[in-house]
Amino acid sequence: MPLPATEIALLTETLARQWRRVRTWVGDAVGDDVRGEPSVLPGWTVAELVAHLARAMDALAICVPANPGTAPATFAEYLGSYPDRAEEVAETARIIARQIEDAPLVWADARAAAALNEAEALGPNDVVVQGRRAPVLLSTMLVSRVLELVVHADDLLRSVRRARGSDAAPDPVDPVALNLVAEELLSIVVARGGWDLEVADARTWLRLAAGRVPYDVDTLTRALRPRFASDAVPDLGRMLPLL
Repeated sequence: MPLPATEIALLTETLARQWRRVRTWVGDAVGDDVRGEPSVLPGWTVAELVAHLARAMDALAICVPANPGTAPATFAEYLGSYPDRAEEVAETARIIARQIEDAPLVWADARAAAALNEAEALGPNDVVVQGRRAPVLLSTMLVSRVLELVVHADDLLRSVRRARGSDAAPDPVDPVALNLVAEELLSIVVARGGWDLEVADARTWLRLAAGRVPYDVDTLTRALRPRFASDAVPDLGRMLPLL
């Protein structure tokens, strides 16, 4: 269901704020000593993750209004297309990282600016837009971009901390953006199973839902809790990860 214009404005601001935070963090924390290091994502370097952040914003920048009457994919359907394209996405990130290695943030800044300008141009209504993968509501595209930035900002944080052997790096994840993404991921699970659950620890839930940590019931019960004390958290092992 399309969201009101006020919600589109809030989503756009959340995306912009998360971008500013992770972009500043990358400029401060991702130096020459870690760019070529392996990230926490198998087969990806830190530099490739940075390139992918900008590519994620570019997906919004290239959106155009869909043809009248086009049926949009849901958020769950849109995320469901991720696994089949994982290798293609990784290879694209490798190519871009090589192309922009001399000045990665120059290209990233340009794509982010184009993305935020396009969000403003497409709004303020929650119209159907044509993206790279599928037609979706503008709200779905915005939430998916926040998701990409949050997930990969967290990937970068863990990667840089591992490369330097230190927990000193600050957090590039905006708390409001993190909570938004956690709730959106939970909504997919709830819609499929009909459970009455809420997020207990947004970061743990994000990592579980995105497949960043191994699934086990103890981790799940730290991430989610039943809304009512008489209920229990179901075993979601067959449903996770969502990405």
